Amino acid sequence: MEKIIVTGGAGFIGSHFVKLLLASNDVAEVTVLDALTYAGHKENLDDALTSPKVNFVRGNILDEDLVDDLVQRHDAVVHFAAESHVDRSFFEAGAFLATNVVGTHTLLEAAKRHHIHKFVHVSTDEVYGPMACGSASERSPLRPTVPYAASKACSDLIALSAFATDGVPVCVTRSSNNYGPHQHPEKIIPLFVTSLLKGEQVTLHGTGQHIRNWLHVEDNCQGINLVLRRGIPGEVYNIGGGTDLTTRELTGRLLELCDADWDQVACIPDRKANDVRYAMDFTKIAEDLGYRPRVSLADGLAQTVQWHRDHLHLWAPAQRNPDAPLAEINVPASMER
Repeated sequence: MEKIIVTGGAGFIGSHFVKLLLASNDVAEVTVLDALTYAGHKENLDDALTSPKVNFVRGNILDEDLVDDLVQRHDAVVHFAAESHVDRSFFEAGAFLATNVVGTHTLLEAAKRHHIHKFVHVSTDEVYGPMACGSASERSPLRPTVPYAASKACSDLIALSAFATDGVPVCVTRSSNNYGPHQHPEKIIPLFVTSLLKGEQVTLHGTGQHIRNWLHVEDNCQGINLVLRRGIPGEVYNIGGGTDLTTRELTGRLLELCDADWDQVACIPDRKANDVRYAMDFTKIAEDLGYRPRVSLADGLAQTVQWHRDHLHLWAPAQRNPDAPLAEINVPASMER
Protein backbone atom coordinates (compact mmCIF):
# COMPACT_ATOMS: atom_id res chain seq x y z
CA MET A 1 0.00 0.00 0.00
CA GLU A 2 1.61 3.23 -1.20
CA LYS A 3 1.74 6.69 0.33
CA ILE A 4 1.83 9.35 -2.39
CA ILE A 5 2.41 13.11 -2.35
CA VAL A 6 0.57 15.07 -5.03
CA THR A 7 1.96 18.58 -5.33
CA GLY A 8 -0.52 21.07 -6.76
CA GLY A 9 -3.25 18.57 -5.90
CA ALA A 10 -5.88 21.28 -5.45
CA GLY A 11 -5.31 22.56 -8.97
CA PHE A 12 -7.15 21.55 -12.11
CA ILE A 13 -5.25 18.45 -13.25
CA GLY A 14 -3.89 17.56 -9.82
CA SER A 15 -7.33 17.37 -8.22
CA HIS A 16 -8.56 15.00 -10.91
CA PHE A 17 -5.49 12.85 -10.32
CA VAL A 18 -6.13 12.73 -6.57
CA LYS A 19 -9.63 11.39 -7.24
CA LEU A 20 -8.20 8.76 -9.56
CA LEU A 21 -5.72 7.64 -6.87
CA LEU A 22 -8.48 7.31 -4.28
CA ALA A 23 -10.24 4.78 -6.50
CA SER A 24 -7.18 2.50 -6.32
CA ASN A 25 -6.98 -0.26 -3.72
CA ASP A 26 -3.18 -0.09 -3.49
CA VAL A 27 -3.04 3.53 -2.26
CA ALA A 28 -2.92 3.90 1.51
CA GLU A 29 -2.53 7.67 1.78
CA VAL A 30 -2.57 10.71 -0.51
CA THR A 31 -1.04 13.93 0.76
CA VAL A 32 -2.07 17.00 -1.21
CA LEU A 33 0.53 19.75 -0.99
CA ASP A 34 -0.82 22.99 -2.44
CA ALA A 35 -0.12 26.67 -1.84
CA LEU A 36 -3.73 27.57 -2.77
CA THR A 37 -2.74 30.38 -5.09
CA TYR A 38 -5.35 31.81 -7.47
CA ALA A 39 -5.47 28.56 -9.50
CA GLY A 40 -5.68 26.10 -6.61
CA HIS A 41 -8.92 25.63 -4.66
CA LYS A 42 -10.11 23.03 -2.19
CA GLU A 43 -13.44 22.99 -4.05
CA ASN A 44 -11.68 21.25 -6.93
CA LEU A 45 -11.23 18.19 -4.74
CA ASP A 46 -14.96 17.87 -3.99
CA ASP A 47 -15.64 14.91 -1.68
CA ALA A 48 -12.02 13.72 -1.88
CA LEU A 49 -11.22 16.01 1.04
CA THR A 50 -13.43 13.95 3.33
CA SER A 51 -11.67 10.68 2.50
CA PRO A 52 -9.72 9.19 5.43
CA LYS A 53 -6.90 8.54 2.93
CA VAL A 54 -6.41 12.25 2.17
CA ASN A 55 -4.21 14.61 4.12
CA PHE A 56 -4.30 18.24 2.97
CA VAL A 57 -1.24 20.42 3.57
CA ARG A 58 -1.28 24.08 2.63
CA GLY A 59 2.29 24.95 1.76
CA ASN A 60 4.80 25.91 -0.88
CA ILE A 61 7.21 23.57 -2.67
CA LEU A 62 9.90 26.21 -2.06
CA ASP A 63 9.65 25.49 1.70
CA GLU A 64 12.61 23.13 2.12
CA ASP A 65 11.79 22.06 5.69
CA LEU A 66 8.17 21.31 4.89
CA VAL A 67 9.03 19.43 1.71
CA ASP A 68 11.68 17.36 3.50
CA ASP A 69 9.30 16.47 6.33
CA LEU A 70 6.61 15.31 3.92
CA VAL A 71 8.77 13.43 1.45
CA GLN A 72 10.46 11.30 4.09
CA ARG A 73 7.07 9.84 5.04
CA HIS A 74 5.94 8.90 1.52
CA ASP A 75 6.80 6.41 -1.20
CA ALA A 76 6.17 8.46 -4.34
CA VAL A 77 5.79 12.04 -5.56
CA VAL A 78 3.59 13.15 -8.45
CA HIS A 79 4.56 16.74 -9.15
CA PHE A 80 1.90 18.99 -10.71
CA ALA A 81 2.61 22.23 -8.82
CA ALA A 82 3.58 24.95 -11.29
CA GLU A 83 2.93 28.43 -12.52
CA SER A 84 1.26 27.68 -15.84
CA HIS A 85 -0.40 30.63 -17.57
CA VAL A 86 1.54 31.85 -20.60
CA ASP A 87 0.31 35.47 -20.50
CA ARG A 88 1.19 35.80 -16.81
CA SER A 89 4.70 34.52 -17.52
CA PHE A 90 5.42 37.60 -19.67
CA PHE A 91 5.04 39.84 -16.61
CA GLU A 92 5.99 37.51 -13.74
CA ALA A 93 8.83 35.42 -15.19
CA GLY A 94 10.69 35.41 -11.88
CA ALA A 95 7.80 33.70 -10.11
CA PHE A 96 7.68 31.07 -12.86
CA LEU A 97 11.39 30.35 -12.51
CA ALA A 98 11.16 30.17 -8.73
CA THR A 99 8.23 27.76 -8.57
CA ASN A 100 8.84 25.69 -11.68
CA VAL A 101 12.62 25.38 -11.48
CA VAL A 102 13.74 25.97 -7.88
CA GLY A 103 10.60 24.34 -6.45
CA THR A 104 11.16 21.24 -8.58
CA HIS A 105 14.80 21.13 -7.45
CA THR A 106 13.69 21.34 -3.80
CA LEU A 107 11.42 18.33 -4.25
CA LEU A 108 14.10 16.35 -6.09
CA GLU A 109 16.67 16.97 -3.38
CA ALA A 110 14.25 15.64 -0.76
CA ALA A 111 13.45 12.66 -2.98
CA LYS A 112 17.17 11.89 -3.24
CA ARG A 113 17.75 12.16 0.51
CA HIS A 114 14.86 9.88 1.38
CA HIS A 115 15.17 7.34 -1.44
CA ILE A 116 11.71 7.92 -2.89
CA HIS A 117 10.43 4.98 -4.96
CA LYS A 118 9.06 7.05 -7.89
CA PHE A 119 8.98 10.70 -8.89
CA VAL A 120 6.67 11.71 -11.74
CA HIS A 121 7.31 15.21 -13.05
CA VAL A 122 4.32 16.56 -14.99
CA SER A 123 5.19 18.84 -17.91
CA THR A 124 3.77 20.16 -21.19
CA ASP A 125 4.08 19.87 -24.96
CA GLU A 126 4.97 23.57 -25.05
CA VAL A 127 8.58 22.72 -24.19
CA TYR A 128 9.02 21.44 -27.76
CA GLY A 129 8.05 24.81 -29.19
CA PRO A 130 6.19 25.31 -32.47
CA MET A 131 6.09 22.56 -35.08
CA ALA A 132 5.57 23.74 -38.66
CA CYS A 133 5.02 20.13 -39.68
CA GLY A 134 5.34 16.67 -38.19
CA SER A 135 5.07 15.81 -34.49
CA ALA A 136 7.50 15.97 -31.59
CA SER A 137 8.66 12.70 -30.11
CA GLU A 138 10.23 12.32 -26.69
CA ARG A 139 13.65 12.63 -28.38
CA SER A 140 12.86 15.92 -30.12
CA PRO A 141 14.88 18.99 -29.07
CA LEU A 142 13.36 21.42 -26.58
CA ARG A 143 12.76 24.82 -28.18
CA PRO A 144 10.46 26.82 -25.89
CA THR A 145 9.53 30.32 -27.01
CA VAL A 146 7.83 31.86 -23.94
CA PRO A 147 8.93 32.20 -20.28
CA TYR A 148 6.38 29.62 -19.05
CA ALA A 149 7.53 26.95 -21.50
CA ALA A 150 11.19 27.81 -20.87
CA SER A 151 10.73 27.35 -17.13
CA LYS A 152 9.07 23.98 -17.68
CA ALA A 153 11.80 22.86 -20.08
CA CYS A 154 14.38 23.77 -17.46
CA SER A 155 12.50 21.87 -14.76
CA ASP A 156 12.28 18.83 -17.07
CA LEU A 157 16.05 18.86 -17.51
CA ILE A 158 16.64 19.33 -13.78
CA ALA A 159 14.38 16.33 -13.10
CA LEU A 160 16.08 14.12 -15.67
CA SER A 161 19.52 15.15 -14.41
CA ALA A 162 18.53 13.97 -10.92
CA PHE A 163 18.06 10.51 -12.41
CA ALA A 164 21.29 10.62 -14.41
CA THR A 165 23.52 11.88 -11.59
CA ASP A 166 21.87 10.57 -8.42
CA GLY A 167 19.56 7.78 -9.53
CA VAL A 168 16.36 9.51 -8.41
CA PRO A 169 13.65 7.40 -10.13
CA VAL A 170 12.22 10.23 -12.21
CA CYS A 171 9.78 9.97 -15.11
CA VAL A 172 8.63 13.03 -17.06
CA THR A 173 5.21 13.32 -18.72
CA ARG A 174 4.42 15.95 -21.35
CA SER A 175 0.78 16.44 -22.23
CA SER A 176 -1.07 18.43 -24.85
CA ASN A 177 -3.75 21.02 -23.97
CA ASN A 178 -5.96 19.75 -21.15
CA TYR A 179 -9.62 20.63 -20.66
CA GLY A 180 -12.50 19.51 -18.48
CA PRO A 181 -14.42 20.38 -15.30
CA HIS A 182 -12.81 22.63 -12.66
CA GLN A 183 -10.35 24.33 -15.03
CA HIS A 184 -9.56 27.93 -14.10
CA PRO A 185 -11.30 30.44 -16.43
CA GLU A 186 -8.01 31.98 -17.58
CA LYS A 187 -7.69 29.09 -20.07
CA ILE A 188 -9.43 29.29 -23.45
CA ILE A 189 -12.16 26.65 -23.06
CA PRO A 190 -13.50 27.67 -19.63
CA LEU A 191 -13.02 31.35 -20.49
CA PHE A 192 -15.03 31.03 -23.70
CA VAL A 193 -17.70 28.81 -22.15
CA THR A 194 -18.29 31.03 -19.13
CA SER A 195 -18.41 34.16 -21.30
CA LEU A 196 -20.72 32.64 -23.92
CA LEU A 197 -23.10 31.28 -21.31
CA LYS A 198 -23.46 34.82 -19.94
CA GLY A 199 -24.05 36.25 -23.40
CA GLU A 200 -20.72 38.06 -23.44
CA GLN A 201 -18.24 38.44 -26.27
CA VAL A 202 -15.11 36.30 -26.66
CA THR A 203 -11.90 37.22 -28.50
CA LEU A 204 -9.77 35.19 -30.89
CA HIS A 205 -6.07 35.97 -31.30
CA GLY A 206 -5.30 36.68 -34.95
CA THR A 207 -7.73 34.80 -37.16
CA GLY A 208 -7.97 31.78 -34.89
CA GLN A 209 -5.29 29.99 -36.90
CA HIS A 210 -3.43 28.46 -33.93
CA ILE A 211 -3.51 24.65 -33.84
CA ARG A 212 -3.60 22.71 -30.58
CA ASN A 213 -4.12 19.07 -29.61
CA TRP A 214 -6.90 18.63 -27.04
CA LEU A 215 -6.73 16.11 -24.20
CA HIS A 216 -9.46 15.50 -21.64
CA VAL A 217 -8.06 15.86 -18.12
CA GLU A 218 -9.20 12.34 -17.17
CA ASP A 219 -7.23 10.87 -20.07
CA ASN A 220 -4.14 12.78 -19.00
CA CYS A 221 -4.56 11.47 -15.47
CA GLN A 222 -4.87 7.87 -16.59
CA GLY A 223 -1.69 8.34 -18.64
CA ILE A 224 0.16 9.82 -15.66
CA ASN A 225 -1.04 6.94 -13.50
CA LEU A 226 0.34 4.44 -16.01
CA VAL A 227 3.70 6.22 -15.82
CA LEU A 228 3.57 6.21 -12.01
CA ARG A 229 2.92 2.46 -11.95
CA ARG A 230 4.96 1.20 -14.88
CA GLY A 231 7.04 4.00 -16.34
CA ILE A 232 10.78 3.39 -16.62
CA PRO A 233 12.90 5.83 -14.56
CA GLY A 234 14.81 8.28 -16.71
CA GLU A 235 12.21 8.16 -19.49
CA VAL A 236 9.92 10.85 -20.94
CA TYR A 237 6.35 10.02 -22.01
CA ASN A 238 4.21 12.23 -24.27
CA ILE A 239 0.46 12.08 -23.50
CA GLY A 240 -1.89 13.27 -26.25
CA GLY A 241 -5.58 13.33 -27.00
CA GLY A 242 -5.49 12.63 -30.70
CA THR A 243 -7.61 15.59 -31.85
CA ASP A 244 -6.07 18.70 -33.42
CA LEU A 245 -8.17 21.84 -33.92
CA THR A 246 -7.51 25.44 -34.82
CA THR A 247 -8.77 27.85 -32.20
CA ARG A 248 -11.37 28.98 -34.73
CA GLU A 249 -12.63 25.41 -35.13
CA LEU A 250 -12.71 25.01 -31.35
CA THR A 251 -14.65 28.27 -31.04
CA GLY A 252 -17.24 27.01 -33.52
CA ARG A 253 -17.82 23.89 -31.45
CA LEU A 254 -18.18 25.90 -28.24
CA LEU A 255 -20.60 28.34 -29.87
CA GLU A 256 -22.85 25.46 -30.86
CA LEU A 257 -22.74 23.84 -27.41
CA CYS A 258 -23.45 27.17 -25.69
CA ASP A 259 -26.32 28.10 -28.05
CA ALA A 260 -24.39 31.16 -29.22
CA ASP A 261 -23.32 32.49 -32.61
CA TRP A 262 -20.40 34.23 -34.27
CA ASP A 263 -21.77 37.67 -33.38
CA GLN A 264 -20.24 37.03 -29.94
CA VAL A 265 -16.74 36.54 -31.38
CA ALA A 266 -14.20 39.28 -32.14
CA CYS A 267 -10.72 38.86 -33.60
CA ILE A 268 -7.94 40.83 -31.92
CA PRO A 269 -4.23 41.24 -32.75
CA ASP A 270 -2.21 38.15 -31.97
CA ARG A 271 -0.20 38.15 -28.75
CA LYS A 272 3.58 38.02 -28.91
CA ALA A 273 5.30 34.64 -29.37
CA ASN A 274 1.99 32.88 -29.92
CA ASP A 275 3.19 29.59 -31.43
CA VAL A 276 1.02 28.64 -34.39
CA ARG A 277 1.14 24.86 -34.02
CA TYR A 278 2.00 22.32 -31.35
CA ALA A 279 2.04 18.61 -32.19
CA MET A 280 3.21 15.55 -30.28
CA ASP A 281 3.60 11.88 -31.10
CA PHE A 282 2.39 9.71 -28.19
CA THR A 283 3.21 6.34 -29.77
CA LYS A 284 5.69 5.51 -27.01
CA ILE A 285 3.23 5.53 -24.10
CA ALA A 286 0.65 3.73 -26.24
CA GLU A 287 3.01 0.92 -27.20
CA ASP A 288 4.99 0.64 -23.96
CA LEU A 289 2.29 1.23 -21.35
CA GLY A 290 -0.99 0.61 -23.19
CA TYR A 291 -2.28 4.19 -23.04
CA ARG A 292 -5.32 5.12 -25.13
CA PRO A 293 -7.39 8.32 -24.84
CA ARG A 294 -10.91 7.31 -23.87
CA VAL A 295 -12.90 10.56 -23.95
CA SER A 296 -13.78 11.84 -27.43
CA LEU A 297 -13.54 15.57 -27.96
CA ALA A 298 -17.27 15.77 -28.76
CA ASP A 299 -18.22 14.04 -25.51
CA GLY A 300 -15.61 15.85 -23.46
CA LEU A 301 -16.63 19.33 -24.63
CA ALA A 302 -20.31 18.57 -24.08
CA GLN A 303 -19.56 17.32 -20.57
CA THR A 304 -17.44 20.38 -19.83
CA VAL A 305 -20.08 22.86 -21.01
CA GLN A 306 -22.75 21.06 -18.96
CA TRP A 307 -20.53 21.16 -15.88
CA HIS A 308 -20.24 24.92 -16.24
CA ARG A 309 -24.02 25.23 -16.60
CA ASP A 310 -24.45 23.25 -13.39
CA HIS A 311 -21.72 24.93 -11.31
CA LEU A 312 -22.18 28.67 -11.67
CA HIS A 313 -21.40 29.09 -7.96
CA LEU A 314 -17.87 27.74 -8.53
CA TRP A 315 -16.69 29.46 -11.69
CA ALA A 316 -18.41 32.86 -11.54
CA PRO A 317 -16.33 34.30 -8.62
CA ALA A 318 -13.05 33.32 -10.27
CA GLN A 319 -14.08 34.86 -13.58
CA ARG A 320 -14.99 38.15 -11.92
CA ASN A 321 -11.61 38.35 -10.20
CA PRO A 322 -9.05 35.86 -11.57
CA ASP A 323 -6.57 36.56 -8.74
CA ALA A 324 -8.98 35.93 -5.90
CA PRO A 325 -9.40 32.46 -4.35
CA LEU A 326 -12.85 30.98 -4.33
CA ALA A 327 -14.81 30.82 -1.11
CA GLU A 328 -13.33 28.05 1.00
CA ILE A 329 -15.38 25.05 1.96
CA ASN A 330 -15.31 23.60 5.46
CA VAL A 331 -12.55 21.07 6.02
CA PRO A 332 -12.10 19.16 9.29
CA ALA A 333 -9.21 20.67 11.24
CA SER A 334 -7.47 17.30 11.45
CA MET A 335 -7.08 17.27 7.67
CA GLU A 336 -5.31 20.60 7.26
CA ARG A 337 -1.85 21.46 8.39
